[in-house]
Amino acid sequence: MEASPSLLCQSLQAFAVLQWVFSFLGLGSVCLVALLLALLGRAWVLVVLYLIWLYGDRSTPRAGGRRSAWVRNWAIWRHFRDYFPISLVKTAELDPSRNYLFGFHPHGVLVVGAFGNFCTEATGFSRLFPGLRPHLLMLPCWFQIPIFRDYIMTSGLVSSDKTSVSYLLSRPGGGQVAVLAVGGPLEALEAKPGALSLRIRNQKGFVKVALEHGASLVPVFSFGENELFRQFPNPRGSWVRRAQEALQSLLSVALPLFHGRLGLLMPFRSPIHTVVGAAIPVQRSPRPSRTQVDALHALYVERLTQLFEEHKERYGVPADRHLVLT
Repeated sequence: MEASPSLLCQSLQAFAVLQWVFSFLGLGSVCLVALLLALLGRAWVLVVLYLIWLYGDRSTPRAGGRRSAWVRNWAIWRHFRDYFPISLVKTAELDPSRNYLFGFHPHGVLVVGAFGNFCTEATGFSRLFPGLRPHLLMLPCWFQIPIFRDYIMTSGLVSSDKTSVSYLLSRPGGGQVAVLAVGGPLEALEAKPGALSLRIRNQKGFVKVALEHGASLVPVFSFGENELFRQFPNPRGSWVRRAQEALQSLLSVALPLFHGRLGLLMPFRSPIHTVVGAAIPVQRSPRPSRTQVDALHALYVERLTQLFEEHKERYGVPADRHLVLT
């Protein structure tokens, strides 16, 4: 019996999300094992040649990466979008002659909204913001994994170290967008349904680098990002949280104990609405003072809070709920 179109679509959506979760959590290990097996087999010459090339290419993740329009437009990303679904909301025009630093909030468990909107064309980023090229910043450790690093760069992922951010924000002619999940890996430990906690009070490095290059800051809030997974209880001060924070300091990545549908790693189907705010103009200051950094940081937090308050009821947040800034 032929499957109904709706069932086929749901199956394609589930497959698209499952392969992405696998890519995020397991593909790196598979690439390492495959490389080792090839090195021990008859293909060792190809592996050696690749490793020689890799050494010469080691700086690419910190120099804008290696995007592929073809990969970003794969049909599978449209099924990925429709699973939740994900939408990108534009609130203001952005001048393509300038460079931008997008602050993405909240981090969520796996930054699903950031990937869907800025690493693919499924939600129409290039149509909404013509002339801009988004680059999602990812922890540098991921770019140490052979083969895997080449794959993730095709979607526009680049290293999150300062050299990488500075490279993007200093490009002449503008049009470059560095997208940073400001709360970092530790904020993932707070990513639970209904949570509105943002780790931002002491996160000022992104403000400083924006000042150094005169790049406009753009607050971005992704409604629904924290609704996709459930986490094992880990209140502050608990042994679970202390262990997670200790491992994060050691490994540089957070290890939230999460689950999704049917006890698996499939996220729950919950809409994600990623709202891009208006740009905050930044005057270039090669050596910004603490006063300048603090003032711009305060303005950014104010604009982010305003963006959240203006759109929260439209996307299912009760009027009496507000952001908790930590």
